[in-house]
Amino acid sequence: MGAYIIRRLLSVIPITLGVLFITFFLFRVVGGNPAYRIAGKNASPARIAQISKERGYDKPLFLNWRNPLDAQFPRLCLQLVRLDFGESMTTKQRVSTMLREGMLPSLCLTTPLFIIELVLAIALALVAAFYRGTWIDRSLVILSVMGMSISSLVYIMVAQFWLASEWRLFPVWGFEGPQYLLLPILIGVVAGVGGSVRFYRTVMLDEMNQEYVRTARAKGVANRTVLFRHVLRNAMIPILTNVIVAIPFLYTGALLLENFFGIPGLGRLTVNAVFNGDEDVIFATTFIGSVLFVIANLATDIAYTWADPRIRLK
Repeated sequence: MGAYIIRRLLSVIPITLGVLFITFFLFRVVGGNPAYRIAGKNASPARIAQISKERGYDKPLFLNWRNPLDAQFPRLCLQLVRLDFGESMTTKQRVSTMLREGMLPSLCLTTPLFIIELVLAIALALVAAFYRGTWIDRSLVILSVMGMSISSLVYIMVAQFWLASEWRLFPVWGFEGPQYLLLPILIGVVAGVGGSVRFYRTVMLDEMNQEYVRTARAKGVANRTVLFRHVLRNAMIPILTNVIVAIPFLYTGALLLENFFGIPGLGRLTVNAVFNGDEDVIFATTFIGSVLFVIANLATDIAYTWADPRIRLK
């Protein structure tokens, strides 16, 4: 397993480079010289040239034949490897400081949302699988499909208007205490639980059609015992895949919820950075997100061996 883990950790390098290359290409090649965005519409050519020289935009994009590392993309990669995320173009703050300040609000929102949705979805999926074919199962499926079919924006607008503005049950904007997170978490759970219930129900029903379930029932094992002790345990591999891969996205925050509710997290920071063309923030969040995603995939593979001892990593 040790060799496998080392190989997977080494895969962080090409994957992260590929993600950074695509992001760099979109913002520096397709988007053009960022100095024009920094300087403003009425900036003089001298001012644009000055900004380009200060920030290295006057250098070759990918390769400098005299000094291969003295080009924009290699310099960006070396800078990120040193965990030097640069300075924001719009706020003039260090990007590392902005990430630290935005991490706590994002995690305060996404972590309880993730846990509540996971527990609720698995519980409802087990109920649907246990009562499969009955009105309970059909009702849960219909409600799940209805929940999936409605846009998150609809949930946000309706909840903000009725629950926050008209009935004043929740605050509608800001991040001044736990009460400001209740409505975004509620909306996130309602908007996301339907798809999770459908997925987990399919997984449970697939396991219930396996031979070991028929064998257990033939031996007289109660349906509840079969469902909760055998089916749930053997369904852990697809559940782990869905859960662990989603964990890195807790760091990046909830883009819509943070923007509509004024939560100063990483999701709102990223949206503002894309809107303003704030490249240093975008490159930093892309770099950290890609690394976390690869590590989460490795953790998923390792978790497989815990869920199913028959699995061997080579």
